[in-house]
Amino acid sequence: MSAELNHTIVWCRDKARSANFLANILDRPAPTPFSHFLVIGLDNGVSLDFMEKEGDVALQHYAFLVGESDFDGAFARIRAEKANYWADPARSRPNEINHNDGGCGVYFEGPEGHLFEIITRPYGSA
Repeated sequence: MSAELNHTIVWCRDKARSANFLANILDRPAPTPFSHFLVIGLDNGVSLDFMEKEGDVALQHYAFLVGESDFDGAFARIRAEKANYWADPARSRPNEINHNDGGCGVYFEGPEGHLFEIITRPYGSA
């Protein structure tokens, strides 16, 4: 059996703000509307479908593998957005990046509080 992740829903209170924030950081095209979602497509065919809900949003973690040459631009956009960022998922090393597996990585908070991550090397690849 073959199985691939096709899409996931990113729950939020303001889908335009959240989707546009992440699209900017990842240097993706503007999110596109589909039904009641705003969709960001990724290079591997997976989409993030932002959907609004009222009340509390369960916070999630989303990690993105980016090219070495793309990391600096994405990190600059994180800082330009004044997003909180850390070198670790426990958020114990604020305002730092990591160099796990010989690459670069950083965790950053989106407008809804989701913890996003960009890495240049998959974990365990060193």
